Amino acid sequence: MKAAKDFMQEANAVVPRISAEEAIAKYKAGGGVFIDVRDSAAIAQSGTIAGAHRINRGVLEFAADPATPAHNDALQKDADLYLVCAAGGQAALAGKTLKDMGFEKVTNIGGIGDWKAAGGPIED
Repeated sequence: MKAAKDFMQEANAVVPRISAEEAIAKYKAGGGVFIDVRDSAAIAQSGTIAGAHRINRGVLEFAADPATPAHNDALQKDADLYLVCAAGGQAALAGKTLKDMGFEKVTNIGGIGDWKAAGGPIED
């Protein structure tokens, strides 16, 4: 039987994590698609990365699959995807799911608090 820590270890083993400063540099260079995987209530409380796509982790598999009506065009297999959440855990788990679905360029950028503290652009 697996525990939460087992899922986290597996996710962290396959989804690289970069610092907020590195993520902001990628953002400013126009490199990639930024995705907030938190639910709308959490995003409403703290805001999110300016221009980020809001794809709740609970519907990620459907949003990532072009064969479903819920497919989100931001999720392209060849895109550089940068995932953010509250602290990095959901982003890691979501990244592992995307990797399992064939997405190769997936990066965990950690929590929105780190993004804000590093001066990253925010929107409500």
